[in-house]
Amino acid sequence: MSEITADVQDRIRELEAALAEKQVEVEVLTKLGQAIGSAFDLQHLLDVVTEITVQLTGTDTCFIYLLDDSSNELVLRAAKGPTRNLVGKIRLKVGEGVTGWVAKERKHVALERQAFRDSRYKRFSELMEDKFESLLAVPLVANSELVGVINIRTKPPHKYTTSQVRLMERIAEQVANAVQSYKLYDNMKAQVSRLSTLSEVSRSITSGMYLDEILALIVNMTAETMNFKIVTVMLIDEEKQELVIRATQSSSKEYISKPNLKLGESLAGKAIQEGRAISVLDVKNTPEYRYPDIARKEGLCSMISVPLRVRDKIIGVLNCYTEKPHVFTDVEVGVLTAIASHAAIAIDNARLVVKSAIIQEMHHRVKNNLQTIASLLRLQMHYAKNDSAETILQESINRILSIASVHEVLSHEEVDLVSVRKVTENILAATHQSLLPPDKNVVTSFRGEDMALPAAKMTSLALILNEIIQNAFEHGFKEKDGGEITVNLFHDEREIHLVIWNNGAPLPQGFDLKKNRNLGLQIVETLVRDDLHGRFLLESKDGVKASISFPK
Repeated sequence: MSEITADVQDRIRELEAALAEKQVEVEVLTKLGQAIGSAFDLQHLLDVVTEITVQLTGTDTCFIYLLDDSSNELVLRAAKGPTRNLVGKIRLKVGEGVTGWVAKERKHVALERQAFRDSRYKRFSELMEDKFESLLAVPLVANSELVGVINIRTKPPHKYTTSQVRLMERIAEQVANAVQSYKLYDNMKAQVSRLSTLSEVSRSITSGMYLDEILALIVNMTAETMNFKIVTVMLIDEEKQELVIRATQSSSKEYISKPNLKLGESLAGKAIQEGRAISVLDVKNTPEYRYPDIARKEGLCSMISVPLRVRDKIIGVLNCYTEKPHVFTDVEVGVLTAIASHAAIAIDNARLVVKSAIIQEMHHRVKNNLQTIASLLRLQMHYAKNDSAETILQESINRILSIASVHEVLSHEEVDLVSVRKVTENILAATHQSLLPPDKNVVTSFRGEDMALPAAKMTSLALILNEIIQNAFEHGFKEKDGGEITVNLFHDEREIHLVIWNNGAPLPQGFDLKKNRNLGLQIVETLVRDDLHGRFLLESKDGVKASISFPK
């Protein structure tokens, strides 16, 4: 009877122990369930899981590694203890180390002592692993898909019981399902965000937005919704056969100012040449990438370059960079290709809108310029009764060419601003060719920093420059075989200053600009006063110097 009683007591103790284990399991799973239900994001969930696991299993630390689908690596995403600062920095390939082996084989590993001596072990000195003897690693699997690995460790040796292993497997099951749910939610949210980006880019096609506004929308929304470090739109400069950065959300001066790319050069040029999206895992280690030093400085890693195609023509590329190694999925490539396609149409439409506006503006300008030419010809009739027909025609031609020079420069610009240097050099060259005899040598030059002026103001300035430069050639070097004409441009806070100097013949003795009846100088005075609202001064000073100053 006593033997039966002893057996019953042993059985009772076993049942009590099993019940206690079940109670612990229920407590752990209950707390996990509460944590999963209340966690506001994935990282918060993982942090809570490591806390609860260490607390209720009586172990010293807990690590959670999650699989990065893009690189097929296990990344440390949560840690309990002093190693928390290493989260996101420790990475293992599937199959590498004990943790990688568990992920590959999808089987748990329990090591009682000196886990760091296991043949599969991979050391990370930052993790202070010599302080921990035991290790239990359990795979995180949900719906037959690998999600990651959860590890617990103790400082003293510890033999993990069957019930402890079973408890960790139950924890792993709950965590894996929760992580997968969060990932599915994040993927759905990302998909919605990408579709919103696509919708916004599509809307811009018919919005009447200007080109710069469309480009800014494309780079900002693509970077924000797809979590890219840098997004850039490069457009083809047909004249130079180069790819030029036209928009980026990056504020890095070094990145923005990097040189243009020749077509066919670098990854972007290759994408255009082959007419398809091209991606690389790390631009810093890719020979075709032109600027690895800038990539290192800016923290750029993976890159995809997608052609911007409208009808059968490629007009540029959409370049996207990541901060970490990333394998672009078929879904991402598809979304970026769709964005690039819609962006190309929007860009093409914006250019057509600009061209239409330019044509209307050109009609207006041509009308105004024809009226200006008519007025100049009337003045010529009034002032030049004693001049030969050839002289009258040549002067009129030069005035018309000076106006044409502004339109020539404007036709190559993206905006309604004209380079003073380009127009001045055109006028110097045209006047030199038309007025200077072959036996004379006059050197012309432009000095100073270039500036861009609105077309209307530049047209008036071109006529002014033409009259002064023409006077210099006709009167300054009439009796001299050679010399120099320079145009110097500079500015201060309030005004722009233009000085035209030549070392030809000086002004006549007693010259007075107010009493002078020369048509060219009358035109200059009128244009400076009425169109530029500035001042004009003509003086003999180490040659002849004409000074024009007008407000910015």
